Amino acid sequence: MRRVLTLSLALGFLVLAVPVSAQDVTGTWVLSVDLGGQGGDAVFVLTQEGTTITGTYSGGVGEGLEVTGTAEDGVVEFMFVSDLAGEVAFEGTIEGTTMKGECFYGDLGSGTFEGQKTG
Repeated sequence: MRRVLTLSLALGFLVLAVPVSAQDVTGTWVLSVDLGGQGGDAVFVLTQEGTTITGTYSGGVGEGLEVTGTAEDGVVEFMFVSDLAGEVAFEGTIEGTTMKGECFYGDLGSGTFEGQKTG
């Protein structure tokens, strides 16, 4: 009995020691982008496995572009490459079904974004 209790406690500590992402970003996100006078809606369909994000972007600088990034402890970072803008990067926070932060649209400049998970 004592051995079983010791083993159970040891396994319990191992489970607590594994980092867990607090927010799963899997789903469809509609993010309003403001690049200081220009912008629009960006639609991201994202999948999260562990802390890794993959998915697609559709919006003003392309359709179905491959997205990669990370999400951990409510912080997201992801990017894609567009023929129209070059490298595009997003960095922000997630709270519930809301995501907001800063974005850099390569040759088009930088700005902010905010939006909701719709599905």
